Amino acid sequence: MIELVIVGAAAGACAASYVKVRGFVRRRMRFVDAVHDRKAPLAAGAVAALAAAPVVAVLPVVGVGAALAFGAGVGFGTAHGARDIRKGAARLPDL
Repeated sequence: MIELVIVGAAAGACAASYVKVRGFVRRRMRFVDAVHDRKAPLAAGAVAALAAAPVVAVLPVVGVGAALAFGAGVGFGTAHGARDIRKGAARLPDL
């Protein structure tokens, strides 16, 4: 049963980071050219996973998978936010 809680926490971290980062990129990073680079989502995801690693190491319940899920959410949120900007985010609702 505890495994289900751990998977839920990792999925929640992934979903929350995706939604927040995608909205941030669409609103605040609109005029930053570096966000449209192919390496930007990879760099953002890697930095987020490395930043979450010490926090995850201290918590006894969650593991490395939660940090990786958080990093993946940040990376995908960055990529999709940049794609929204290229397609015209003014037509899309805010997240």
